[in-house]
Amino acid sequence: MKFLRILTLLVAGMFAAPFGIAYAQPAPPLKARNVVLVHGAWADGSSWAEVIPLLQAAGLKVTAVQNPLTSLEDSVEATRRALALQDGPTVLVAHSWAGTVISEVGTDPKVTSLVYIAARAPDAKEDFVALSGKFPAGAVRAGIQQHDGFTTLSEEAFLKYFANGVAPEKAKVLYAVQWPTAASIFAGRTTVAAWHSKPTWYAVSKNDRTINPDLERFLAKRMNATTVELDAGHLSLVSHPKDVANLILAAAGQGPS
Repeated sequence: MKFLRILTLLVAGMFAAPFGIAYAQPAPPLKARNVVLVHGAWADGSSWAEVIPLLQAAGLKVTAVQNPLTSLEDSVEATRRALALQDGPTVLVAHSWAGTVISEVGTDPKVTSLVYIAARAPDAKEDFVALSGKFPAGAVRAGIQQHDGFTTLSEEAFLKYFANGVAPEKAKVLYAVQWPTAASIFAGRTTVAAWHSKPTWYAVSKNDRTINPDLERFLAKRMNATTVELDAGHLSLVSHPKDVANLILAAAGQGPS
C-alpha cells in the first residue's frame, strides 16, 4: 500500500506540470532598500522614533511621512510625494488610520510590500465605519474632542487608552505633540485596495483600546497577511519597537535584527 501511495504521488506530479499546477511554497518578499512610514490619527512622524534607528541599523533608508491628517486626499498626496523620492523597491508601512492611506497608495510600482501596524485596511470603496461598527468600540472613543471640524483626544483618553502600555513619560510627550485630525477623514473611502496585489504583513495589538483587536485579526485574515500578535496597546511602535522593526525587516526581505 505504501508503494502504491508513493507511485500515485509521483504520477500526479508528472501530470501537474503540463497543466500549470504548482505546489511550491510562496516566494520570499522582494528585497527592499527603502521604508516609508506613515503615522495615523492624533500623532505625528515622531511616533516612529523608536523604530527608525533599528531599521537604519539594518541598512535601510527610512522616510517618515508628516501626514497632514486634513483629508484622505491630502494624506495620500503627502505619501505619494515621499514615495516619489525613493530610489527603488520600498516597503510601505502604516499605523492606525494610515492603513487607509497605504491601501490607496500601495499600488505604486515602487512598493514591494505593505505592513499594517494595528491599522485599518479597507477594501476598495468600503464603508469602514460600518465595518468597524460590527465590533465593540474602543474605549478611546469617549475621549474624542471636536473643535472646528478637527478632533483631538483628551489627556485622560490619550494616556489611558491610546497610549496604554507606553511608559508614562513617553506617553505624555506623545500627547503634547498629537496632531489634530480632521473629523471627516474617518469616513473617507479608498478607490483601490493595494493589499489585493501586494504581499502584506500585519501586527495585531492584543491590548488595543483604540481599534478592536478582533477587528485587526479580521483584517489581517482577510488580507491573508503574515501576522504577529503583540502584547501591546495601540502604540506598539512605541512600546514594542523591536517587534515592529522585525516585522518590517521581514517584509523588506531581511532577517530580524
